[in-house]
Amino acid sequence: MIVCVAVVGHQNNPLYIQSFTEADDALKLHHIVHCSLDVVDERVNNPKKSGPMLNETFLGLLYPIENYKVYGYLTNTKVKFILVTTDLDVKDADVRNFFRRFHTAYVDAVSNPFHVPGKKITSRTFAERVSTIVKSFGFSSAA
Repeated sequence: MIVCVAVVGHQNNPLYIQSFTEADDALKLHHIVHCSLDVVDERVNNPKKSGPMLNETFLGLLYPIENYKVYGYLTNTKVKFILVTTDLDVKDADVRNFFRRFHTAYVDAVSNPFHVPGKKITSRTFAERVSTIVKSFGFSSAA
């Protein structure tokens, strides 16, 4: 189950963070997203150590923490997408597909002529699309 998604700008400024869990966990999830940025930077700056090629946008599993797994995706403009899930048995193909759809929604949101580049994404339409994408990717939870 997806518990948090985030869009982080090329200067590590948060552009959009949405958690899909109780309010008590929201701060913890924001911290997890923030900590994952170090792993993203390490993978981007040391591609030989970490595996993915420079032209690969899907960064894969960044790290597991407690009951969560954190995945990353990097756009061509160095905007980072972070996905936090509680499902510990997730297929990379499912995560790639999620990021592809999420990236499309992001591109549509920032293509809006009223959106100021580099500022937080406040579009209600984007938030609704993200919620729809998250619901469609319930992943195979053990329920």
